[in-house]
Amino acid sequence: MSAVDIAAFVDELAKVAGDAIRPFFRTALAIDNKRRKGSFDPVTAADRAAETAMRALIRKQFPTHGIIGEEFDDVKGSGPYTWVLDPIDGTKSFIAGMPVWGTLIGLCKDEVPVYGLMAQPFIGERFTGDGASAKYRGPAGERKLMTRPCASLEDALLFTTSPHLFTPEERERFETVEKHVQLSRFGGDCYAYCMIAAGYVDLVVEAGLDAYDIIPLIPIIEGAGGVITNWQGESAARGGRIVAAGDRRLHEAALKLLNA
Repeated sequence: MSAVDIAAFVDELAKVAGDAIRPFFRTALAIDNKRRKGSFDPVTAADRAAETAMRALIRKQFPTHGIIGEEFDDVKGSGPYTWVLDPIDGTKSFIAGMPVWGTLIGLCKDEVPVYGLMAQPFIGERFTGDGASAKYRGPAGERKLMTRPCASLEDALLFTTSPHLFTPEERERFETVEKHVQLSRFGGDCYAYCMIAAGYVDLVVEAGLDAYDIIPLIPIIEGAGGVITNWQGESAARGGRIVAAGDRRLHEAALKLLNA
């Protein structure tokens, strides 16, 4: 598969997902809780419809490729390529009518993320990357994505989706970082990572992520010049505890505090 073929097909996947999702957004839709006990993990007909549409297109175009998705069972492929799908990353924002959610589509070759997209079909924005470069397309036109320099925590804008998603120990570590930054904000899900790539946010610290939450974002962050790993400084591709930064110096400073 050439880079052009991948980009064109991912755009097609994003279109069918967006077409499936938009009729549900800001409507009265049924919400199921995937976790019957304890925390609230919502899923809607929009999530399922979008992933179903993307899986069907992948099976038709690339029947030997594997598929990992949030809503349905994994499909093991017979070759090196695996698609990673999160039809609506930020379902809690989706059901609240807030447009800070997105469709995540990633492609791995031999388990290494090689292409990623975050699409926001309501606003009409797309963020893409291949690890070497990244770009934005939307109402404001098209441009290359580049992270901004930020060497010091004291100058950094920090995001996390919610402090309630941390365990008590993880929250303590997060707050150690938070008290050093210039400003911290909550919410955003996948959008916060794309804002790192766009040069508006400096740091994201999260925990409890699944592979489909983060794999599509890795080529975007890295393609824009950023760094994304787990809290140990290792590959972020398995999810878990994640730290992403637009500046390598900032990433190193955050890791030191998270592991102090």
